[in-house]
Amino acid sequence: MARILVTDGMADDGISTLVAAGHEVDNRKVTESELLEIIGQYDGLVVRSATQVTDAVLAAGGEQLKVVGRAGVGVDNIDLKAATQHGVVIMNAPLGNILSAAEHTIGMLFAVARNIPQAHHKLRSGTWDKKSFIGVELHGKTLGVVGLGKIGKHVAQVMQAAGMRVITYDPFLSTEVAEQLRIESVGLDELPSTSDFLTFHVPLTEKTKNLINAERIQTLKPSVRLVNVARGGIIDEDALAEALNSGTVAAAALDVFSQEPLPATSPLHGCQNCITTPHLGASTAEAQINVSTDIAEGFNLFFADGTIVNSVNVQ
Repeated sequence: MARILVTDGMADDGISTLVAAGHEVDNRKVTESELLEIIGQYDGLVVRSATQVTDAVLAAGGEQLKVVGRAGVGVDNIDLKAATQHGVVIMNAPLGNILSAAEHTIGMLFAVARNIPQAHHKLRSGTWDKKSFIGVELHGKTLGVVGLGKIGKHVAQVMQAAGMRVITYDPFLSTEVAEQLRIESVGLDELPSTSDFLTFHVPLTEKTKNLINAERIQTLKPSVRLVNVARGGIIDEDALAEALNSGTVAAAALDVFSQEPLPATSPLHGCQNCITTPHLGASTAEAQINVSTDIAEGFNLFFADGTIVNSVNVQ
């Protein structure tokens, strides 16, 4: 039996899976200082995106803490280098929220094309205003997809069905696979200047941080609309806000931000042509169950006989 701390919530199915295997589960919110005080009492830790698993937290876990599970895909809130140095296995749940993230991206594409949230808000305030919210059609436009993994592929296929031409930048995509998917693979310099809409489906790394910055924004079409449901930090938010206000970028729809919750001081709040949602990419009932049970099953295997699945820091 292992003692497992869950700090950012977990679906009941995941909790039940752990308890059924004989583990003791402590499911509660803790402060940063409290986590440092108590983490050494647990064999495993399950987090989502809120809890920061720092070097200090991993060190405080001592010899007791053996595994940290991220109930989701992105692990930029976990210090992977420190985890490896401390001998802590980091697992994620890379498959559980694929459809949810893809569908949220698709929803944002339609919303940003037709100004749906802005029009709804104005009508609810009592104003019938059609002229201010003239949108554009997706059919016949070019969608640029950065990262053609499982999420990006699903977005591409659905939007192809909607009549969009899809191009992609993915250095790991083979020519053969691109041809099978009827998707043109282009270079990173060509993609921004050709796309009417841009979506992002890559992790946050040193190479993808501020991938869309002030310099690259200058290469975009003025009519471009950006959608990011991947990770905050891929787009330079200050540069984007300036471009949105100046008309260099037509519109944007963002679900993730470099700092979450999005601070009240963020310049994005002043952009009427920017749709923002509070990191809802994986917020469906189905995805919550999927990622929770995936992590729980991974923990059960690990504590049963040392089997490691979906680890991001163990080769």
